[in-house]
Amino acid sequence: MNQPASAADRIRTHLDRVQQLRLQAQGAGLGAAVNEVKQLQAQRFRATYADLIQDPACAPATRFFLDELYGVRDFAQRDAQFGRIAGALERLFPEAVAQLAVDLAETHALTEVLDHELARQWLSLDPGLSRAHRYTLSWRLADDRPARERQLAVVQHMGLELQRLTRMKPLRLALRMMRNPARAAGLDSLQHFLESGFDAFAALGDARRFLDTISERESRWISTLFDAPPEECSRALAAELARAPGQG
Repeated sequence: MNQPASAADRIRTHLDRVQQLRLQAQGAGLGAAVNEVKQLQAQRFRATYADLIQDPACAPATRFFLDELYGVRDFAQRDAQFGRIAGALERLFPEAVAQLAVDLAETHALTEVLDHELARQWLSLDPGLSRAHRYTLSWRLADDRPARERQLAVVQHMGLELQRLTRMKPLRLALRMMRNPARAAGLDSLQHFLESGFDAFAALGDARRFLDTISERESRWISTLFDAPPEECSRALAAELARAPGQG
């Protein structure tokens, strides 16, 4: 009987998938399209969660999700650091911390798979289309509803785990004490991610309302992008993009 994969093996599998996608994007000329898709999504997130960003209690957790999970930047350095210490996470930290790292790696891999498929469809469509209409058509051509729902479920689980872990004061103290050793070991990007998550959810307090808000809004957008008439969906998306801070 096969043994279930360890947390370290699952982390490395997800990160290997991300690295393969990076190489494929370079070879297929997809890099610019992936960036366009990510920029549009980041703009939509800024609009959808503008109220949470303005809420002092929710702002750190909101920025953590938008910057560390869905940010428009190169995560290659952080990925490499996670891969290097995947085994050590299992040995040195409680099981819940290792699972948190698995959740991050899975979310990261799902996001990259979805964004790369959107980019492929984006390139197949007329560049003269409006961004909102082109994105709507790309989303439907990608046809990946189960992966979208899985992505949202993993993010919810990660949030609940972060809330639970932030209540373990010895763990938070140990994390802070790792700053200098992490920097010396070249693990500063990973350290920043962990501390950002812990600090954000410690400030949040009860995460349920925050996570329920994300679940409700993202579920609504998933339904709209898959099920609403295309023109209606494009108009709704265009209006949401226009609401993003710094637009208009």
